[in-house]
Amino acid sequence: MKKINTVGVIGAGTMGAAIAQKFAQEGFTVLLNDRDQHYIDKGLGGIREILWQGVTRGIFTHEKANEVLNRIHPVTDQRELKKCDLIVEAIFEDFGIKSELFKTLSELVPEDTILATNTSSFSVTELAKSVKKPERFIGLHYFYHAAKNRLVEIIPGAQTAAETYEAMCIFSVQSGKDAITTRDVYGFAVNRFFVPWLNEAVKILDEGIGSMEEIDAVCMKNFGIGMGPFALMNATGVPIALHAQRTLEHFGPSYKVATILEKQVESKTNWPVHIPENFQVTEEKIKAIADRMNGCTFFVCSQILAEKVCSATDLNRGAKIGLRWRKGPLDLMNQFGQEKVQKLVSDYAFRYGEKIPAGIESASWKMDYVTLTRKGKVATITMSRPEEMNALNEAVMEQLQQKFTEAEKDFTVDTIVLTGSGKAFVAGADIKFFIQNIKASNIDKIIEFTAYGQKVFDQIDASPKKVVAIINGLALGGGLEFALCADVVLALPKAQFAFPETGIGIYPGLGGTQRAAKRVGKSLAKYLILSGRMIGTAEALEVGLIDGIIDTTEMYSIMSGEVQVPAKNLKTELSPKWRMLENLFLTTPYDQIISGEVNGSELDAESARKLSAILKSKAPVAMKFANTLIEEARGNASELEKLRDIFSTEDALLGLSSIGKKVQYTGR
Repeated sequence: MKKINTVGVIGAGTMGAAIAQKFAQEGFTVLLNDRDQHYIDKGLGGIREILWQGVTRGIFTHEKANEVLNRIHPVTDQRELKKCDLIVEAIFEDFGIKSELFKTLSELVPEDTILATNTSSFSVTELAKSVKKPERFIGLHYFYHAAKNRLVEIIPGAQTAAETYEAMCIFSVQSGKDAITTRDVYGFAVNRFFVPWLNEAVKILDEGIGSMEEIDAVCMKNFGIGMGPFALMNATGVPIALHAQRTLEHFGPSYKVATILEKQVESKTNWPVHIPENFQVTEEKIKAIADRMNGCTFFVCSQILAEKVCSATDLNRGAKIGLRWRKGPLDLMNQFGQEKVQKLVSDYAFRYGEKIPAGIESASWKMDYVTLTRKGKVATITMSRPEEMNALNEAVMEQLQQKFTEAEKDFTVDTIVLTGSGKAFVAGADIKFFIQNIKASNIDKIIEFTAYGQKVFDQIDASPKKVVAIINGLALGGGLEFALCADVVLALPKAQFAFPETGIGIYPGLGGTQRAAKRVGKSLAKYLILSGRMIGTAEALEVGLIDGIIDTTEMYSIMSGEVQVPAKNLKTELSPKWRMLENLFLTTPYDQIISGEVNGSELDAESARKLSAILKSKAPVAMKFANTLIEEARGNASELEKLRDIFSTEDALLGLSSIGKKVQYTGR
C-alpha cells in the first residue's frame, strides 16, 4: 500500500491553496506548484489570511499557524514534484490543459506516484487516457472551502487500481476528510443534484412563482441551510453554476440551463438578492416553491440511486457535510414517505417529459450507519455517521448489533475491530432522541433504548472473539462506554475522552459506571464521571482507560491483519497528580469535596477550589445516582433502575436542551 508523506498540489488558486493548507494542517509536507511565482505568492497570501483568522478566533495558536506555513513549499519547476507520493491537480476546468498536464506529469514523476484530479466537470476515466499507468490515477473532488469543508468525493476511474483507491481512502482519513465514493459520471454525486437545485431555483424565478428573496427564504427553512440558492451562487460565483449545469444537460430536458442564468452571467453581476428582517412568505408560495425544489431534488437523487452512482448513505452525507444541509435529501425523503415523494417526483418528471426513475422506491433509501469489512481474519466495524458525530440512536444501535453478530458468527474471523469515521469514534447518544421523549412524557422509550443498548454492549463485552476498539477521535459518554466493552482499547494521538453526562443532567446508563470502575478503579471512575473532565490520550493511557497510542498507519495495519494487536496495558504507576485525585476520591465523599472539606488531602487550596466549582456546576441528582452506582458496583443492569427518576427531573431536560451553554441546576 502506497504511504503518503509528501503531497504536491498543482494550482495555487482559491481551491488549490485551500487544499494545500488542509494537507499542511494535518502534518503533510506540501509542494505548492503553479506556472508563475506571482500566483503562488497570491495563494500563500490567502492561506496566511485564513490561518490568522483562525488565530484570532482561537482555532490555531501562532505557533501552529507558522508550522502549517512552514510545511508548504512553493515550487514553479514541476521537476521538483518527483519527490511527491501524491499529486493533486487543482487548475481551472479545461479538459485539454488538464490532459496535457497529466501527460507531462506521468513522464516526469515516478511510476508509483499517485495522480489525482480535483475536477468537478470531467470524466476521470477520460482524463486517465493521458496518464502512463492509469491504474495510479483517481479523482479527489474537494469542496469549498477545502481547508474547512470536510467532504471529499473519491472517484475511481475505469482503470484505477484497488490499491490506489484504498490508499486514497486512508489518505482521506489522514488528511482530516470525510470521504464518499462515487462512480465516474458527470457531476459525480453532490453536484449532480446540487447544481440542478440551483438551476431549478432560477427557473422558478423566471416563471414568476416566487422572488429571489422568497425562493431563498423557503429553501433555507426547507433544507436547513444558512444561505438560499441565489445567495449561494453569489458566494461561489454565478458563472461556476452555469458552467457546471452545462456539463449536466445531456442527462435530460429537466437539466437544461435556465435562460436567465445565462443572461445573469452575461451581465457579469451577482443576483440582486437581499432578505430583509422579519421577511414573510405566504403559505401558498411556500408550498409552491418547496414542492418544486423538493421535486427536483428527489427526482435527481432517485436517478443517482437507480444508477448506483453512490450509496444512499453517501448521498445524504454529501449534502449534510459538503453542502451543510441540516436535512439531507434522504432525510427528507424518509420524512415525507414514499407516497408524497412519488407525487412530487411524478409531477416534476411530467413537467419536463422525463421518465420516473426507479430510485423513487423507498427500498432504495436505506442508509447504513454502521459498516462491516473483512480482511483475512480481521473484521472491522465502523461507526459511519460522521455528519452526526456517530451519535447512537435506535437505528445505529440496531445496525451495530446486526453487524457485530455477523462478524461474530464468521468462523474465519478471530479479531473484531471497532472504530469510527470522521472526527468522532462515537460522541455519545443522540440527544434529540432523549429530548423528544422527555417532552412527550415517554420515558419508557428511553428505558427501552438503554436496556437494548446494554444488551448490545454486553454481547460485545462477552464475545469469544478478540475485540479491539481503535478510538479515532472523540469518545464521549455512550461512545466511551462502547469503547470500554473491548478487550483492548487503542487510540490515535488526537483522540479525546470524557463522561459528560452529569454536566447535562443525567448519568452514564450503558455500563459506564461499572466498566470504568473495572478499568481504572472506583476512585478515578468517580473523578472522571462526576467531574466530566475531558482527557487526551496521554492521560487516558496513564490512568489505564486505554491500552496504547497508535498512528493511522498502525491502525490500518491492524485492520488489514498485517500487524498484531498490542497487548493489554498493565496499569503503570500514576503520576503525583493522578495519585492525589485517586486518594482524594477514595477517602473523601464527593459532597465534602464540593463544600471544600478536603482536610488531610494533598490537594492545595486553589486546586480544591477549582474542583469544587466544577462539581458544583453538575446536576446534583445525576451525581448522587452516579456515585452510588459506582460505589455499589452491582453490575450494568443496576444503571437501568434510576433511569425513570433521572429523566423525569427538570435538570435532565434543562441540561439536554442546553448543550454547550452554562446552566444552573436546581436538583429537581
